[in-house]
Amino acid sequence: MFDRFSRGTMRRPASVAADLAWVALLAGLISACSGGDDGGDLRPAVLEGHAERISELSKRDDLNLLFILIDTLRADRLHYAGYERETSPMLDYLALTGISFQRHASQSSWTKTSMASMWTSLYPVHTGVLRAQNGLPTDARLPAEVLRDAGFRTAGIWRNGWVSGQFGFGQGFYVYDRPTPRPVRKVERRRTPHAIPGSDSDAIDSATAFLRQHHQERFFLYLHLMDIHQYVYDEDTAIFGTSLSDVYDNSILHTDDLISLLLGQMNKLELLDKTIIVIGSDHGDAFGEHGIEGHARDLHAEVTHVPLVISLPIRLRPGVAITDPTENVDIWPTLYDLLGLPLPPDLDGRSVLPQILKSLEHGSSSPVDRGPRFAYLDRSWGRIERASRPLVAVEQGIYRLHYDGENPAASRLYDMHADPGELKNLFAAKPDVAARLAQQAVKRLSETAVWPEVPTLEIDEMQLNQLRALGYHIDE
Repeated sequence: MFDRFSRGTMRRPASVAADLAWVALLAGLISACSGGDDGGDLRPAVLEGHAERISELSKRDDLNLLFILIDTLRADRLHYAGYERETSPMLDYLALTGISFQRHASQSSWTKTSMASMWTSLYPVHTGVLRAQNGLPTDARLPAEVLRDAGFRTAGIWRNGWVSGQFGFGQGFYVYDRPTPRPVRKVERRRTPHAIPGSDSDAIDSATAFLRQHHQERFFLYLHLMDIHQYVYDEDTAIFGTSLSDVYDNSILHTDDLISLLLGQMNKLELLDKTIIVIGSDHGDAFGEHGIEGHARDLHAEVTHVPLVISLPIRLRPGVAITDPTENVDIWPTLYDLLGLPLPPDLDGRSVLPQILKSLEHGSSSPVDRGPRFAYLDRSWGRIERASRPLVAVEQGIYRLHYDGENPAASRLYDMHADPGELKNLFAAKPDVAARLAQQAVKRLSETAVWPEVPTLEIDEMQLNQLRALGYHIDE
């Protein structure tokens, strides 16, 4: 069933042409683990007419939405995305029978700024949620409000305090809670000396209880998981080694296992054939690629290239891989389109459903010039007494500029086609390109929040301790 895979027998095929065999193997393993066909994936398989079947979803009035946000998950550590280690069997299956986005980016490397942009489909300067004391205003209309008004039972289960209701993220949810920590099983933690109590098992248990109680209602369930951020794993997933990078991979596998447990419960409740499942992340994590470990300190690819998988209530064979650039601000416009709900006005993000359908109809989609993509980080976000130190990443075409608003001469330019790891700085070698992108960054920095007033909350010692528990070095 969805709750466990036999990892020792799973090997990703060497070519894209073998993907169907890989999907069949995964489906067979699911069924075998369940002891029979009744425990296999109950979603109907679609071998042709993908675009038509996806278009028809917007006409259904029984679709649910499960949104799983995996905090601190970088895209290049997932097996389906080409990583050599088998870190993500469940996510691989969802990607290869659904829609995966290969060039997807977050709007920040810090959770609160990133999530404010994701939920509002606005770039950070337009949300105004840039520093520790900022919160979303009640004027912001969030997806949970849209879905609640459309008749969905809405629930949010979170473990990262930066998305708590105190900062405005609970708007529209009937229930918006942090799960009670319970000693469910032995876990190992690395990196953070003062870890958040409990583990994502608590969130999965709370989600399962919600589904059992409300599975006959139309629901929107949001889970914000934190074990990868905290480098949590268990004995079953301690298979990749003991270095910091190895432990990160162990934690991905641990989280993948927990997701498979949840989807197994949904399968038992016969929910998979009427639920859209979204897997995304707020940012990645660095392992010294640019002299930094962790995140929320720069905007390089290792902390802004994040995964996005949309699994539909039908199994696509083969799945769809979108190679055009997309961003977290695009997620909700796309979901509104899939659910047949009107898009709110004046968003920075856009629905990529037309690209998905075009790709399915023609075998590939023509490259779309959508204009520049942006990410933002105020490097003083955790130090309230310090002046703003803005950093803006602007990507257009093959080039990506890291514009330093405090010291423009220290900006960095990369060719993302030839140098996706952003290792060769071309700022001096290509001044015309740098100047063009810098103009975009300066224009963006001159803009303000779309709301008349963005709440400024008092940050007390409790919040500062929360920062320390998450592993941020705010006292440096």
